[in-house]
Amino acid sequence: MSSSNSLKKKMKKTYDLNVLKRTSIITPDQLREEFPMTDKATQTVLDSRQEIKNILDGKDSRLLIITGPCSIISQRQALKYGELLAGLQEKVKKTIKLVMRVYFEKPRTNVGFKGLISDPHLDKKTFDIDEGLRKARKILMDLNEMGVAAGTEILSQTAAERLSGLISWACIGARTTESQNHREWASAFSMPVGFKNGTDGNLNSAINALLAASTPQVFVGNDPYGVTSRVFSKGNRYCHIVLRGGKRPNYDPVSIGEACNMLSKYPLLLQSVIVDCSHKNSGKDFRKQGEVFNHVLIQRVGHTNGIHIKPNKAICGMMLESNVEGGKQPFIYGETRKEDLNPFVSITDACIGWEETEEIIIAAHRQL
Repeated sequence: MSSSNSLKKKMKKTYDLNVLKRTSIITPDQLREEFPMTDKATQTVLDSRQEIKNILDGKDSRLLIITGPCSIISQRQALKYGELLAGLQEKVKKTIKLVMRVYFEKPRTNVGFKGLISDPHLDKKTFDIDEGLRKARKILMDLNEMGVAAGTEILSQTAAERLSGLISWACIGARTTESQNHREWASAFSMPVGFKNGTDGNLNSAINALLAASTPQVFVGNDPYGVTSRVFSKGNRYCHIVLRGGKRPNYDPVSIGEACNMLSKYPLLLQSVIVDCSHKNSGKDFRKQGEVFNHVLIQRVGHTNGIHIKPNKAICGMMLESNVEGGKQPFIYGETRKEDLNPFVSITDACIGWEETEEIIIAAHRQL
């Protein structure tokens, strides 16, 4: 036996010690070939991105509203909500730009359902990520074909590389705002990106994220074929802050004023604020989203019932967690069967229903 063979035999494995197995997934290029962009979908994305940029820049006086389910659990749910939103957009398009919240990935505090891409069958067994990516891209294609702009949270580079061409607005969540990787990805994204304040309400992490993402970066990423490569970004000017509350809500005039003051120290950043009416701003109570929305709307327009205040034009948008039907249904991950679920009711955070959503948005349209 040669000395090299003898050495190989004696060497102990030092990697993959906790890995059960590896399986390949569909590449970005393969997925785009299966679901190629259409002229209509492409135009929806390009037009919507520009409209959102104009709103963030203050060139478009309309209010941006990102609304949709806490998490997408089926194509049927996504398309039904998209159809409703498309009809509403026609009624309010002069004063409001609607973007559908289309969240396929869910960050978990510990463990749980991580979204349609990770587990499209919701069974905690198959984790058919190829099928999840296919479903996600098909949903986004169908929505953009309807003329509905899509917004989503970017959690993984894998999903971003395969779906970002169909996204008009992206969000980096409170748990990942401090992530260097997410800041680097955002610097290269083609769409506007909102960074949420930290889970404790701290704004510094979001401000630092804006500074990093608006700056040219060099980082390790993948090319359109999934091959690891160096990525040179030019920085994303359309990164902005999203207030979602923390130890206390931060949608009140004092909190929004503090955010505006912090932003003013960095004049090259967008001086624009979007308020998440859910999460800690509503105290995790979906029934209070409408109340939060109306409080923020009053600050935006500067009047209510004849009482006038100074309008805050830095408030350029709001976000709602809304579904076809309101509330949340019982769901035990790994036990509840997908076929036993109502596809139009949330299995993650509770949402307001469509009737309330429409009522809130039409009322805002009238005030604006």
